[in-house]
Amino acid sequence: MTTTEKDIALRAKAIALTHALRKLHKALIDVETQYFGAVGSPLEHLQLITTHPHFAWLQKLSSLMAELDERLDEKEHPFDSDTAADFRTAVEALIGPGKEIDAEFRRKYNVLLHDGPDVVIAHGAVRQALAGMGVSRPQ
Repeated sequence: MTTTEKDIALRAKAIALTHALRKLHKALIDVETQYFGAVGSPLEHLQLITTHPHFAWLQKLSSLMAELDERLDEKEHPFDSDTAADFRTAVEALIGPGKEIDAEFRRKYNVLLHDGPDVVIAHGAVRQALAGMGVSRPQ
């Protein structure tokens, strides 16, 4: 397989990861919204998610997802195995099993992982997408 073919294959696997991360993000927001209570209109909900301290911990995942999307949009740079491994490490640092980078995020994430069946399903899909990338960094 040529470098370009590898890039295309890894890029496709990273795109699958972005889809899985979006579903996980939505599941986390849904459960946190239930804990928060009534939110009003969709616009008010969006404002709460982006500005209210109750949802602030999710910004780390949101930012990582945006960073991955931006990197995938850079067509002139290859999406190589080092790049894929970096993103895998970053995701695993948030949701596990990698070394945690934010104890508060991991604590809240684990609570929702135990409270929400949709979060568990989405977490499994992210883990599957990460494993499908076939890259990793030494821990």
